[in-house]
Amino acid sequence: QVQLVESGGGLVQAGGSLRLSCAASGRSFSTYSMGWFRQAPGKEREFVAAVPWGSTSTYYADSVKGRFTISRDNAKNTVYLQMNSLKPEDTAVYYCAADNSVVGVTTTPDYWGQGTQVTVSS
Repeated sequence: QVQLVESGGGLVQAGGSLRLSCAASGRSFSTYSMGWFRQAPGKEREFVAAVPWGSTSTYYADSVKGRFTISRDNAKNTVYLQMNSLKPEDTAVYYCAADNSVVGVTTTPDYWGQGTQVTVSS
């Protein structure tokens, strides 16, 4: 079992930056692939970024590539999402996710956080 708690959301102007954090508790954090999803009002939840366990590879949705960076600190049981050059269309609730596989964490993760609101004003 993994429990996930996000933080770092807020209100920012277009072009600004935010860093989201996701603190994980439970066993064997370093063996889980971690990811971020988001859900805008009236839209389905969508994949944003992922980082596998035991790898330096990262994966991004096309809409955030070059602007967002996912990273993890296994010593702190934390995964981060650095968001730069934010746009109004990035406004959404952002969810942290975990799964035993990178395929799972990019599609149907086993574990979810409660979400944190990100609002980008124009």
